[in-house]
Parts: sequence; structure tokens; C-alpha cells
Amino acid sequence: MWHTLQKRLAERRLTDPHYHFLFDEQPDELVSLDCETSSLKVRDAELLSIAAVRIRGNEVLASESFYVRVKPTRQPADEGESPEVAPDAPAQLEPVEAVKQLLDFIGGRALVGYYLEFDVAVLNRIVKPLIGVALPNRQIEVSGRYYDYKLNQSPGSTVDLRLKTLLSDLQIPATRPKHDALNDAVTAGMIYLALKERGFG
Repeated sequence: MWHTLQKRLAERRLTDPHYHFLFDEQPDELVSLDCETSSLKVRDAELLSIAAVRIRGNEVLASESFYVRVKPTRQPADEGESPEVAPDAPAQLEPVEAVKQLLDFIGGRALVGYYLEFDVAVLNRIVKPLIGVALPNRQIEVSGRYYDYKLNQSPGSTVDLRLKTLLSDLQIPATRPKHDALNDAVTAGMIYLALKERGFG
């Protein structure tokens, strides 16, 4: 109810009608999202890469994925991750162009992620000036779903939300390399499906 009201208000504030499709929900599909950034602070973070992969039914559709490297506007800070530099990596795009392509890919699908709030906050620094509103997509935080799952098993217990703990407990193989946006998006999607199978999707 509250999310629906927020979406209606945001839809009225949309400044570019081209992006009205972001408000057209697609309940049969989700998108798992991950960003690599130059900093762990939202205000300082520069996008280095963005990846997303669609989820349909009980399957992460690796063949329907999105991945771009982003040209940072400032020199990356030492505390962040290094951008992927594989020989076959795509050319870097300007941040606004990268985000435009991402919006076309996700449409109105709900977003899935591990600590998704950070990635969305960084993206919104570009999205809001571009279209007049922040990303209106529903967000599904897999660490929150995992927390609910563990408390349901053992009320009052302390829950370890580290990624390696989730993967081990849910029996999901870790992908390689670490801190690769596309692998991380696929991993978040797998966590979502594992929790869905346990009744916490």
C-alpha cells in the first residue's frame, strides 16, 4: 500500500515521459542488481561497473544479463574496489549513458540485491537529475529476507549477515572472481531463489 502510494506520487514528478515504463510493473520477472564503486560512502562513490540479471520463475537467467563498465568522473579512492580490466571487458561508458542503458534493461521490474540500498543510493545520484525522481522500482533486500528466515528458525537468535555465511548456510556455491559486478548480481539472484524455495521469497 505505502509503496503504491509512493509510486503514484513519484509518477507525477517524472520529468522525462520516456521513462514512464519504469512504473509499469512486471510481476513475472525480477532483476538482480549489483554495482562496483570507488568508495563505500554514498556521497563519494563513483560507479565503476553496473551489472544486472533477470530472474524468471525459479531461474536466474544468465543469458539475459546486463553489464557495463563506467568511466569515473574522479580518481577512484583507495578504499574501494578496482574496476574490472579483463581483456574482453567492454569499453567504459559515461555514467549517464550507463544508467540510461540500465533503466532500459530493468524497466518496471522489482530489484533484488545484497545490501541493495547502497547501490540504489549511488545510482539515484544520477537517476534523479536524469528523470526527476529516484528509482521507483520495488526493492528486495536478500540479507533482510535471510534475517527473517533465520529468526523464524530460531527466534531471538543473533543472525550473521555476511555473504559467505549466507552462501554456506543456503548451500550456494561462491562465484569467482569476487567483487565482479555480474557475478555478484547472479549470486544475489541465487540467494533470493534459495530463500524463496524456503518460503521467504
